Amino acid sequence: MHSTTTSVHEVDPVAPPDSPTPDVGAIRASRIVSRSIENVVEVDGLVVRYGRGDRGLTAVDGVSFTARAGQVTAVLGPNGAGKTSTIEVCEGLRNRAAGSVRVLGLDPSERSDRRNLRPRMGVMLQEGGVYPSARPIDVVRQFCGLYHRSDSSAQDPRELVEMVGLTDRQRTPWRRLSGGEKQRLSLALALVGRPDVVFLDEPTSGVDVNGRDTIRAIIRSLTDRGCGVVLATHELDEAEKVSDRVVIFDRGRVLVEGSLDDVRKARQAVRLRTTKPLRLDDLPANIADWLVEVEPGHYTIEDAPQGLVAALAVWLSEHGIDVIELRAGLASLEDVFKKLTGDRP
Repeated sequence: MHSTTTSVHEVDPVAPPDSPTPDVGAIRASRIVSRSIENVVEVDGLVVRYGRGDRGLTAVDGVSFTARAGQVTAVLGPNGAGKTSTIEVCEGLRNRAAGSVRVLGLDPSERSDRRNLRPRMGVMLQEGGVYPSARPIDVVRQFCGLYHRSDSSAQDPRELVEMVGLTDRQRTPWRRLSGGEKQRLSLALALVGRPDVVFLDEPTSGVDVNGRDTIRAIIRSLTDRGCGVVLATHELDEAEKVSDRVVIFDRGRVLVEGSLDDVRKARQAVRLRTTKPLRLDDLPANIADWLVEVEPGHYTIEDAPQGLVAALAVWLSEHGIDVIELRAGLASLEDVFKKLTGDRP
């Protein structure tokens, strides 16, 4: 590894309400990734620089992580953390200054490897890439035509459009689609080749509740058939719902990498909700020093010493303060993220 902090593996420094259920069987029936390739993405000591000399910027500084077949790996971090630059190298869209990257065992920077990799890799960009007057069914049909397959695994454009819940909007020009509908069309385009690895950039951005359910179902169907999914997002609650593994970036380095459960277990948290706000100055110092106010009436305690929760419960009872919730357990992914990155967006 090329960083300097320690590890859980800590590393050194939309569909309308009446939309049909997506036809995830269209994905599930496709080919399975070879189990001999457990890691669909392997990044080791990656460095990405912009500019030269003293004015140059090191956007990615010795990053190492893996993403596995049949799992969702969430790549998280504040703005400017190096996530996008790293993923663009994996996609073959950006050159690296140092380190190695393998996707499905191939090097995306090598022309011959990239030629073999592209038919097996799906890429969903955050926005753009479609002509404003183009219609979803026509765009999907055109993309399907780029994959020359004569066998039964050839993708049906109508199935893809139906799967992402756009059948009723399939002849609507791109410019008239909502933000969530554009995201779902971009997802359909990423899945055209029945890929073995998929990179998704903010797939639920601007998508309504029903559309998010559709996208989650599609992602799960991909992993069920052995596809590796690399998900870049700022929506931590969404990442927590779908991810198996988590990689948290900050300032060009990986702060932590591991399974979702292991990352959350690294910090124990107590959540407290009261019927009225507490006056922290009134609390005994041995309690107040541990209590963090999220908002009036909502508090957290991280890595509390033994006996602290019991002492807090006694104090609340003695002072007649009713408790809505007092629960100890694993920290949420958002709690861990804020603790590691200093609460930067």
